[in-house]
Amino acid sequence: RSIKAVIPEKKDQAANRKRKGRRGGRPTCHDGDLYKERNTVERLINKLKAWRGIATRYDKTPESYLAGLHLRASMIWINDLLKATG
Repeated sequence: RSIKAVIPEKKDQAANRKRKGRRGGRPTCHDGDLYKERNTVERLINKLKAWRGIATRYDKTPESYLAGLHLRASMIWINDLLKATG
């Protein structure tokens, strides 16, 4: 599927792969910059889901759910601005 691995290989998995020799396969390539971007996106999604209305999908219509996402995103943005200036 040509999906690129973003998460670095764990040390114990790398050791097991090396122990198997040629049968262990190739090591996964790791892109550090892409990993940082993924981490940023995952943190934002966790912040959005911290709001109960978004995490549980209480809103029935797509419009009200999107409005909730916009509201929560603006709340996060304002909090970050206040932390940066204070």
